[in-house]
Amino acid sequence: MIVAPLVEVRDLGKIFNVSAPWLNRVVERKPKQFVHAVDGVSFSIERGKTLALVGESGCGKSTVARLLVGLYAPTAGGVRFDGKDIANTLSGSHAAYASLNPRWKVLDIIAEPLTEHGLITDTKALKERVGELLKSVGLAVADMEKFPHQFSGGQRQRISIARALATQPEFLVCDEPTSALDVSVQAQVLNIMKDLQRKQGLTYLFISHNLAVVRHVSDQVGVMYLGRLVELADKASLFAQTRHPYTRMLLDAIPDIHMSGRPRTPVHGEVPNPLSPPSGCSFHPRCPHANARCKAERPALLSIKGVQVACHAVQEGRI
Repeated sequence: MIVAPLVEVRDLGKIFNVSAPWLNRVVERKPKQFVHAVDGVSFSIERGKTLALVGESGCGKSTVARLLVGLYAPTAGGVRFDGKDIANTLSGSHAAYASLNPRWKVLDIIAEPLTEHGLITDTKALKERVGELLKSVGLAVADMEKFPHQFSGGQRQRISIARALATQPEFLVCDEPTSALDVSVQAQVLNIMKDLQRKQGLTYLFISHNLAVVRHVSDQVGVMYLGRLVELADKASLFAQTRHPYTRMLLDAIPDIHMSGRPRTPVHGEVPNPLSPPSGCSFHPRCPHANARCKAERPALLSIKGVQVACHAVQEGRI
């Protein structure tokens, strides 16, 4: 029996108009300018699993996250959640909420989604539910009477997780949830997320630039570069035999604390200007394996031995 994925993303695209004001363009004789922040991204996430999107800053992974939660409307393609188009289910002013309000107590912060959706209106029941949520993330019931500034960074992240869980969601989008935390605190937060996933069957889209963190939490990994997926594979396959040169570059950035002696191929340069992306494969100016075809023809994301990869060198067997 084939089980349908909980989240399906198909040919998702987002174009931003970043043109100068009309008068400036007329005076300076400049055309309109557009950024293809997300360009034809497709993936699916099974129930109870975690897909991690990784890549350098500016690759489009956070834009994908905002598209999935309805903060942006897609320019092309779409997202289906449990078989339904999210464009209908996430429309309206209550689609998303701000982060921790420094003027609110933790009780009010965690209770807001419950009261906003009319799930709990009784004050006593509301406090009981907030207490349960705080305990589920390793905090004390008494913490509901405190303000955000009274907590450490890791504890504030736990409050954010408790808030996200308030309405008993099936799917959470986590955009760099541990990026500003010390390594030891990162591990605590990630372990809480994995425990909650096991207990509640949660499905995650996990956004990160850190492949070491992704290795700990993900079931499947998607690697993005300049708005496109360049590699998509289950975690074991991706880390055992990395195929795309860009993914190899990201892996080589992880310190080799085990002194394994694994050969590393340094890749220099930075992400190109998205206003004028390179022709052909967008990674070719930084790729040591690029040839004339790479400079002229954009590679499609094709399945090769169970891994989806967009690279001419891989498809031709050169690497």
